[in-house]
This record gives sequence, C-alpha cells and structure tokens, in this order.
Amino acid sequence: MKVLLYFEGKKVLAKSGIGRALEHQMEALSTVGIEYTLDPASTDYDILHINTYGPNSQRMIAKARRLGKKVIYHAHSTEEDFRNSFVGSNQLAPLFRNYLVRLYSKADCLITPTDYSKELLENYGLKMPIKVVSNGIKMKNYQPNSEKEQKFRQYFDLKPGEKVIICVGLYFKRKGIYDFVEIARQMPEYKFIWFGYVPLYSIPKEIRKIVKTNHPSNVLFPGYIKGDIIQGAYSAADLFFFPSYEETEGIVVLEALASKQNVLVRDIPVYKEWLESGKNCFMEVDNKSFKRKIKQIVGNQAPDVTRNGYQTAKKRSIESIGKELLAVYQSVLNYSSDLATSEN
Repeated sequence: MKVLLYFEGKKVLAKSGIGRALEHQMEALSTVGIEYTLDPASTDYDILHINTYGPNSQRMIAKARRLGKKVIYHAHSTEEDFRNSFVGSNQLAPLFRNYLVRLYSKADCLITPTDYSKELLENYGLKMPIKVVSNGIKMKNYQPNSEKEQKFRQYFDLKPGEKVIICVGLYFKRKGIYDFVEIARQMPEYKFIWFGYVPLYSIPKEIRKIVKTNHPSNVLFPGYIKGDIIQGAYSAADLFFFPSYEETEGIVVLEALASKQNVLVRDIPVYKEWLESGKNCFMEVDNKSFKRKIKQIVGNQAPDVTRNGYQTAKKRSIESIGKELLAVYQSVLNYSSDLATSEN
C-alpha cells in the first residue's frame, strides 16, 4: 500500500491546525510502516489522501480518478468553523458549505477528527462512509521539560511567581479572542499570552485593533512561535485557557493536555465525547464563570485533573492514529476489491 498525502498551500497553512495535521499524518503512517509520498506528480500510489480545498486539490482528485485511484478526503473544515474567521467569512459561509459538499462528494471516504464534526457532515447530506480519526498529538514534544520552561520564562522576561495564562490560536472571533482580552482586562494581576498569527489584512478591523493596540498591558500577542518556547509555555504556564466557540477538534487542546497543563475550555459540543469538566479539564460557558474558574485554578483551589488530561491525550498519540489510519485505508481498498468481486 502506498498513499499520496496532498496538501495545497503549505506556506499559507503551515501555522494552522491543518498544517500540523499533515505533519502528524506523515509521522503516523511511518509508525505503522505505510509508504507515502508528498509528490503530486507521483502515479504509483493506491490512495490519494487529500487535506486541502483549493483548485489544485480539485485537479488532484480528477487526476486520481483518471488513474483509477481511491480518494480519501480529510474533512478538517466545516461551514460552522469557517464562520467568524476571515473578513467576509459569515457572508461567504453558505457558499463555502456548498463548495465543501461538492468537494467532499468526490471522495470514496471522509476522515474527520471527532464525532461532532462527523454529525455536521452527515447533516450536510453526505452519504459516503465517514470515519472518525483524531488529528493526533506528538506526545514526546510536550513532555514537561525544565530547560524549555526556562526558555519560555526568559523569552517573556517573566518575574518569579508571576502567574501566566496562555492561549494558542489564530486571530479569529470564533476562537474567543474578544473574551480572552476582556477577561484579561478584568484580571490585571495575571499575564495573558495569546500565541498564534494570521495576516492582519485578512481579519476584521475590530480584531486588528485588538491585536495592535486595543488590549490591556497584561496581554501579549507574540505571534506564531514554535519549538522550545511554545512547548515550554504549555507546561510552564499556570493555565491553558481556550475560549473557542467552534472547533472540529482543537489540536492545541491536545497539546496542552499532553503537557500536563490545566485546561479551561468553553463548553461546546465538539468536546462532548472526550472531555469532561472536573475530570480531565474544566469547562465553563461565559466570561463570568470563566473568571471565577481561572481564579480557582491559578489559586490552586480546583482539583488536579492534569493526570487524567494527559491520559486523554495519550489515547490520541501518533502511534494510535497510525493504526486507525491503516484501518481506514484497508477498508477503502477492501471495499473496492469486494465490489469488483461481487460484480464478477
């Protein structure tokens, strides 16, 4: 078996969750011995596993069909998580949904990261098999490490004992950036750091203002940072606070859980099957309750759920994801073989 992993616009999407999903797929396939290529000119593959939505992605599907290859579409995106993101996204959202349905309909099988996103896709009227496979997490990268933690604290010149709350995400309203900044404004005794970046011209004016000037002094927007500093931040911070309103999974949540960090998220449907407030994370619904819970967690007045959170992330390790992808690939190829046998 050989798989062509296709990812259009790597430079644009490298800093997003979709970009990390491709890295995870590559490593996951290696762990189970599946040969793969990233070369779009390749023809000696069995399955096209496609991750993106642009015109080149459409051409890749057409080429795969001409070659008689099977096609798996990784459904990272939905109409719901397209809303409240880029300039004009809400106006374009219904058209984006129709576009996604046309693309996804060209696949033999869809992969999506959660039961929640699977339910959304089924509600779009898509009839092909839809398999749930987490985007996964590189557990080894997020083990607490004192050297990485020190690099993080030095990078931001944090004082001994200074309490730090972090978030990782693009500058989207959907991600809860308004709430993050407003809560920070009401809690000046803590430092709030929002990691992540998207070109400012691509987001609404109000959010550009927040990022550039309209935020309190205890909020930092350092942009996209990778490697030791962000990995150290995950474990050295006092809390990972992710007030997103809509996700198909949330790789950054897995990264925080893998770091044995306290995690506070908004109580939204995507977490229903795998997160439980007070067991492996904390969940709240509005800024008032977020503020109350932040004080409890940072003040060590909340139960320690980090060990359970770590185990939740471990179930979605790259090694586990490799086995699940292998099963999906085999099912697609076996279905094709069984169908040919029945026709004969």
